[in-house]
Amino acid sequence: MLSNPAKQRLESGKVALGVSCGMGAPFLAEILARAGFDWVMIDNQHGMWDRQSSSLAMMGVRAGGSTPMVRAPENDYYAIGRLLDEGALGVIVPMVENREEAERVVQACRYPPIGSRSDGVSGASVYGPSYRERANDEILVAIQLESREAIANADAIMSVDGIDACWLGPADLANSLGHARNTPEHDAAVNEMIAACKRHGKAAGIAAGSVEQVEKWVAAGCTFISAGGDKIYVGTSAAAEFNALASLRE
Repeated sequence: MLSNPAKQRLESGKVALGVSCGMGAPFLAEILARAGFDWVMIDNQHGMWDRQSSSLAMMGVRAGGSTPMVRAPENDYYAIGRLLDEGALGVIVPMVENREEAERVVQACRYPPIGSRSDGVSGASVYGPSYRERANDEILVAIQLESREAIANADAIMSVDGIDACWLGPADLANSLGHARNTPEHDAAVNEMIAACKRHGKAAGIAAGSVEQVEKWVAAGCTFISAGGDKIYVGTSAAAEFNALASLRE
C-alpha cells in the first residue's frame, strides 16, 4: 500500500530530516537512505542525473528504507509528472515566486479534482493498485522560496491548497537579498517564511547544510529540513581521512 512516512512525520508535527543526492550514482542514494534519513532528495535541478539514473536512485532509496523525494528541474507540468510517475513520493519545485506559480505546481502534482496530473505511471506502479486512489493524500508537495519577491509573497504562496511544505533555498535567497546567510537580514527573511507556513498549517523547511544549521532552524520552527548531501559527505570524509594520514607523507 502507498504510504509516505516522511509526510506522516510532518503532519504530526515531527521533524522529517532529509539529505540531498546529486552525484548521479544510484547506489549512493541507497547508502544515504540506509544511514537513517527520513527522506532522500534526488536532485534533478542541480544534480548529475539523467532519466534512467534518477529512476534507479528512487528504487535505491526505497530499498534503503527511506522516502524517495525529487527536486524537479523547473516548474514544468511534464517534468514534474514524469518524476512522480517514476516513483517519487515527494516533489520539491524550485524558484516559486507567486501564488500563480504555486497553483501550477499543484496542477502538476495532484490528480483531479484537485489538480490535473496525467494518469499513467511507470516506476510508481510498485506502490500497488491503490496508488491512484491514495496519491493525492500521500505525495508530499513542496515549493522553494528563494528570492526577495518570493518572501514578499510568502503568505499568498503558502495559502495555496495542495501545497504541503516549503523547503527554502538559503543560498539563492542570499543572492537575491544581497545579504549573506546568518546575517540578521537573511534570518529575518527565513523567519517570514516560517511564519507564513505556520499561519496556513504548512510545514516550514530549509536546506540547512550542517548540523549547526539544522539545530538553528529546527529551534526556529522548521520541520522539513535537510542536513547535507552526498557531495559534501564524500568530500569532508575524504579530507578528514587524508588529514589524519598526512603526516605519513612527510
